[in-house]
Amino acid sequence: MQQSVPAMRAMRIGCEFNHVAQSATPAAFQVRPGVEARVVRELWTTDPVIETGRYTDLYGTEVRRLMLPAGESLVSYYAVVEVPDEVDEADPAAPALRAEDLPDDVLVYTLPSRYCQSDMLAADGWRLFGSHERNYELVAHIQDWVWNHLEYRTGSTGSWWTAKDSFDNGYGVCRDFAHLMVTLCRSISIPARYCSGYLPDMDVPPLPTAMDFHAWVEVYLGDRWYTFDPRHNERRKGHVAIGHGRDAADLALVTTWGTPWLRRLTVWADEEFTEPWPPADVSMAARDPFGD
Repeated sequence: MQQSVPAMRAMRIGCEFNHVAQSATPAAFQVRPGVEARVVRELWTTDPVIETGRYTDLYGTEVRRLMLPAGESLVSYYAVVEVPDEVDEADPAAPALRAEDLPDDVLVYTLPSRYCQSDMLAADGWRLFGSHERNYELVAHIQDWVWNHLEYRTGSTGSWWTAKDSFDNGYGVCRDFAHLMVTLCRSISIPARYCSGYLPDMDVPPLPTAMDFHAWVEVYLGDRWYTFDPRHNERRKGHVAIGHGRDAADLALVTTWGTPWLRRLTVWADEEFTEPWPPADVSMAARDPFGD
């Protein structure tokens, strides 16, 4: 029987990074959606115009390299993407495979990493979840536990904060929810990876906070990766992944080899836009500095 193709909905995504640097500073940006996304059109701009390069990292994420000039600069990415008009897929019967049955490239996501110290939480993981049948429902239970255990506090943590800090203290931001869920899955040998990207308030009440990048989790069950969102504890529409990795260290939105001041960050992820988007008022001098 032929499967029906889901209806698609268009949304705008994008971001602007306004830096102020004392001297020219090397930087790398990871903000473009990954290959799974259906990008209708897109535009990179910089002000002033900056020469750049690009490469693909170990996890398949596109990285843009450039030199932030001394003084003030603006690096922007705008796009229209299409997303399925349906929530993240689920299969309650999907099994968690034994380690010996996992594909080679999945094994790395069972190991501890910088922010996901699954070895340090192994005893807690087995105590909390070891008696459950190992399938999708168990992972949903882990997500529910994380959502109930952590209090979301805007701006409460930073680059030093790990999954164990969240476990011990009971609060964090979306990346901490994701790190803790990843860690607890790995603690009982279920492969899990960290994802970051864009998530609109699509068919849900909008959050009162300003739009920002979002972090969630993918877990390998059966023969594929499934999306879980412990920050919201529900299946959502519109996840647009920039990429995935072991934890947030692999998906820094901006990495700088210096200390420029991030004066302002603006993020878009919504359906409320009018044509043209990307915006037409970007000066021609700043358009397409990447040769796209």
